[in-house]
Amino acid sequence: MDTNGPKKILPQSVFRNIRPAYHFILALLACLRFWYPSRRLTVIGVTGTNGKSTVVDLLHAILAESGAPTASISSLRFRINTMEARNMLKMTMPGRFTLQRFLHDAARARCRYAVVEVTSEGIKQSRHRFIRFAGAVLTNVTPEHIEAHGGFEPYVREKIKLFARAKGFLIVNGDDKNAKRFLGVSEKMKYAYTPACITVEKAGAFERIPIHELLVSPEGISFRVGDTTITSKLIGQFNVYNILAAVSVAHALGIHPDVIKKALLRLPGIPGRMEFVQRVPFAVVVDYAHTPDALLNVYKALEHYPRRVCVLGAAGGGRDRWKRPEMGRIAAGFCDEIILTNEDPYDENPEAILGEIEKGFSSNEKFQRPHGEKIPDRREAIRAALQRAKPGDVVIITGKGAEPWMMGPEGTKIPWDDRATAREQLEKSVTKDVHLGR
Repeated sequence: MDTNGPKKILPQSVFRNIRPAYHFILALLACLRFWYPSRRLTVIGVTGTNGKSTVVDLLHAILAESGAPTASISSLRFRINTMEARNMLKMTMPGRFTLQRFLHDAARARCRYAVVEVTSEGIKQSRHRFIRFAGAVLTNVTPEHIEAHGGFEPYVREKIKLFARAKGFLIVNGDDKNAKRFLGVSEKMKYAYTPACITVEKAGAFERIPIHELLVSPEGISFRVGDTTITSKLIGQFNVYNILAAVSVAHALGIHPDVIKKALLRLPGIPGRMEFVQRVPFAVVVDYAHTPDALLNVYKALEHYPRRVCVLGAAGGGRDRWKRPEMGRIAAGFCDEIILTNEDPYDENPEAILGEIEKGFSSNEKFQRPHGEKIPDRREAIRAALQRAKPGDVVIITGKGAEPWMMGPEGTKIPWDDRATAREQLEKSVTKDVHLGR
């Protein structure tokens, strides 16, 4: 079904006025077409600026470990029980018909749970409408998609709409500045998680579940919640919050602590999220970080490496220009060498994008401009970074993570994978060394 017909036919000024009704009707039609599938599922919506896909994967692992048939959908993949397909749509939250069809397929497969990554753009376009959400989760809210929403406040308001529709429980990052706003939309069971404790509010009564013995190391994360010790291979302080979000949902659903413990211990990692392509003689890490906060979190998590060579291209064309110099400023504060490169330029001049990121270098006195270089070809940029790395260093490749495409002019899709490209260049380097007898 071509849902873009009105956009193609009507003048932009006319379509702008009917847009809310248009999106609402599409959501209703999709729901009716697939017989309101969410009524047969316990659907959990996960929203936030960063960490959504990680929380979806953590939740899927816990729910599946509990023995319950589980489905999940995120920017990474579509999963129904043991079946899995990579998300090739280049959109985190799919369109209404695709999403309702997925929930229909999950219900037909007798899934009990469905975990859905929910975006502000998806909410703005009513993709969340006519889905019965049992619970809503907020990871964090920081500036993102500002140009699309007309400001940070409209962006926050869109995300709050998900919480207003949740029927059972609300779960938020208690350290987020907007936590109270999200929890204040209803009188449902509420959870606020922080590295100190998980606070539960139900019918006016409060329960405090303390977090003890928190340890964040290059090998992973461990802490004790109540009487249960949680251990995970995920690294970085920011992943403590992601794990606690998943633990809070599991608690709300009545899942036994031993199941949570076992699931998180077994999970090897999240594709394209702090993913190590290799660890020796130098480390190579690929991460999706495409916001200032996410980039800062990644660099802090890898700060223990004595030297950091960074491939930075997390500033797609046509959107969020404000963050480009900020990304450059953050990188200049942590990286010993920076190679600026393309991410998804779309119809914008790639050199202009890189120039705007580079402006951020000058705002950081620690970083000397000669240590920054622009290589628009992403494959060549990754190759150059790997060539410059010495034993003990870390090469940090950010911006795309596990994304399967690079977007060019007029919506051109170029097959891509940062991880595969890094492996390919590493193999070429090894082959060359063998050929030269090194």
